[in-house]
Amino acid sequence: MRPTGKLHLGHLVGALESWVQLQDQYDNFHLVADWHALTTGYENTTALRENTRDMVIDWLAAGIDPDQSPIFVQSHIPEHAELHLIFSMLVTVARLERNPAVKEQARALHLEDRISYGHLGYPVLQAADILLYKGDLVPVGEDQVPHVEISREIARRFNKLYKTRVFPEPEARLTQFARLPGMDGQRMSKSLGNSILMADPPDVIQQKLRRTITDPLKIRKGDPGRPDICPIFTYHAKFYPPTLQTAREGCESGQLGCVEHKLEVTQRLVEYLEPIWDKRRYYEAHPEDVTRILDQGDRRAGDIARQTMKEVRDAMKLP
Repeated sequence: MRPTGKLHLGHLVGALESWVQLQDQYDNFHLVADWHALTTGYENTTALRENTRDMVIDWLAAGIDPDQSPIFVQSHIPEHAELHLIFSMLVTVARLERNPAVKEQARALHLEDRISYGHLGYPVLQAADILLYKGDLVPVGEDQVPHVEISREIARRFNKLYKTRVFPEPEARLTQFARLPGMDGQRMSKSLGNSILMADPPDVIQQKLRRTITDPLKIRKGDPGRPDICPIFTYHAKFYPPTLQTAREGCESGQLGCVEHKLEVTQRLVEYLEPIWDKRRYYEAHPEDVTRILDQGDRRAGDIARQTMKEVRDAMKLP
């Protein structure tokens, strides 16, 4: 993940909860992609350190176990840059320009005519991030499959060109990441100002849910509602499913008012987040533990990265 500071509920539902489950099934590596953050944020890097710490605290609070799954910072492992450089020789500009994810991001940021070399090549850096640790599986949503395919192509080309089997061809592990709507019904995003942060205290959550849109046709209690288009109902489905059917029937009949429903969802969401807040408070009070966890992760990742690069240099017969 790129370090953008404190994470919101969309990150928790869409990625972190899946990561926590996967760490019991696989050897996982969790990378703070601070160099990737430069593709769109190179002009202002002053917040990177604080953003990294805040994001890692959210990872730990959500249940990532750093003893089981190392957490490390991309820029602390120089081998990422070295392997990226080598891989950049093995892929054409035309191939990178065909990547739909880069095209869409360039359009969204109005960068079509001034996209940087680093931005265009970030899937190559991503290939280095994966293959440096000989990753077999990459948990992604469907929109990220083209990136994994570039990693597969680069691994295949390297192995064939240098008559070696240094790299596996990683496969995308399609994960049905839930899309949690923001307070305005669009996809939750800090840049849109519609997000509820994992670290938001109860009073802030209550204020945000009070402002969250509901069915525009349900103006007052008694009006029948359409729960499937209501963000509050989506939050209810995720954070307290046992009473979901009762809420659906109440909404559709008009017996359940929006204000009443928002208060109930606020209570259930606070209950859901309390264990996460407990862990977050601990790490906020013990920043030295976060530093130790990152140092430990850097060492573990660095050992593997150096061994992989030795194999790469040997295969290429580099001095």
